[in-house]
Amino acid sequence: MRLFIALDIDEAIREKIQLFLHGVSGFAPDARWVKAESLHITLKFVGEKPPEAVAQIKEALSIVHEAPFEIVFRGFGFFPNPKAARVFWVGIESGPALATLASAIDSTMFSCGIAKEDHAFSPHLTLARGGRGSGAPARQKSDVPNRTFQHLQEKLAARPVPEFGTMKAREFFLYQSQLSPGGSRYTKLERFPLR
Repeated sequence: MRLFIALDIDEAIREKIQLFLHGVSGFAPDARWVKAESLHITLKFVGEKPPEAVAQIKEALSIVHEAPFEIVFRGFGFFPNPKAARVFWVGIESGPALATLASAIDSTMFSCGIAKEDHAFSPHLTLARGGRGSGAPARQKSDVPNRTFQHLQEKLAARPVPEFGTMKAREFFLYQSQLSPGGSRYTKLERFPLR
């Protein structure tokens, strides 16, 4: 089973982002655009695990105790940079609370034998991928100038910074990701409240 841990986003924010996507996706027709219904904030990618590991992961995640917090969705950017863009994303602002939650989950998963992250947590919502390689924020050896997002970048430069709204994070989820020719399908396996 391919597993990850993430926050869901409020429907009102999802709808605003979907409208934004409809307005800009034509400026990068070769990019692989994410479906609005599958948007989430990844806190930890677990990877492939046997079904019998799920119970241990759920039990470990049930002891994560962090308080609810606000998240603002605003602006956009490109990983690793605009010239060699592999990923187009929406920005997320939350103060230290979101990174603290991701760190707590990372430490908890390490106790289950899952490797710790080797890069700093960089909260974002991926909207599109252009080019090969990882969706990770850090620059990679394989990064080369990429024109997939060039027209989109020119069009966005003439627009005001988009504001998508604010939500209160009250829970996170363990998800299963199933890959298919039509894109990944995500299933929530367990809910974990923030309290």
